[in-house]
Amino acid sequence: MMKIVLIGGTGHVGTYMVPMLAAAGHDITVVSRQERKPYSDHAAWKGVRQLSIDRAEADRKKNFGKQILKLSPDVVIDMICFTPESARMLAESLSGEIAHFLLCGTIWVHGYSEQVPTTENQPRKPFGDYGIKKAAIEEWLLGYSRKTGFPATILHPGHIVGKGWIPLNPAGNFNPEVYRTIAAGRELVLPNLGMETVHHVHAEDVAQSFIKAINNRSTSTGESFHVVSPGALTLRGYAEAMYDWFGKKPKVKFLAWEKWKTTVTAKDADATWDHIAHSPNCSIEKARRLIDYEPRYTSLQAVQESVKYLFDNKLI
Repeated sequence: MMKIVLIGGTGHVGTYMVPMLAAAGHDITVVSRQERKPYSDHAAWKGVRQLSIDRAEADRKKNFGKQILKLSPDVVIDMICFTPESARMLAESLSGEIAHFLLCGTIWVHGYSEQVPTTENQPRKPFGDYGIKKAAIEEWLLGYSRKTGFPATILHPGHIVGKGWIPLNPAGNFNPEVYRTIAAGRELVLPNLGMETVHHVHAEDVAQSFIKAINNRSTSTGESFHVVSPGALTLRGYAEAMYDWFGKKPKVKFLAWEKWKTTVTAKDADATWDHIAHSPNCSIEKARRLIDYEPRYTSLQAVQESVKYLFDNKLI
């Protein structure tokens, strides 16, 4: 048994990770602002210690790391670190005091890919505030690990999917009307030729990647790993598969980007552009080899489970 502190444990991934950690017999403390409950209820949460800390405020006071250290953890899992300075303050506070530190990154650290499937060691060309900051966090944290022996591991999820929230859709945004259009067998218009890619991952598979990294600390320390489904989807392939799943004949039309973006809201256009500009397609071979990561869900299985839940519960 280990004492594990999970920072940001009531979100998508924590909903699955906490029961897994509890089943393994670990002592768990979840640190969050306690502004929301886990996405699904589970008996394991009754045995979990929950602590309310506003990380942004604690970082301003430069005492977040000290508050985590007071919990005497063996392992710290950080799901909500978004700036290099926040990562540095926490890691330096914990250095020499814990057995393992795991951080949730993103496949956005790559920016666009030159060769696919993208491996972890390809040159990074991040763009956008989120990807740039996450890439800077990884660069600093793994450099700190190499210099000091700080036991850091970074897991990079793709587009996280699970029951209770809307998955990234075949148009590359989060508008639920896209699924309604497909379910009704109506025509769906996609940007360009629909050959850009998206790479989903079920929240349960992200959770298991953290467990596998903890269980394989000797090979995960000092490393970063992609944690996505076994294969990315093209927008066109994704759309046609969803028509088939709903029992409808695919009706997909294409428009050049400049025309397509005028057919949707600015919010949806921005989301689509962010996703097709990245067009992630990541390899999981390193995670398979070093931490025994093996996703249970394909991209389509993960999406379809989530969409079925949304329709069954009249959330779409």
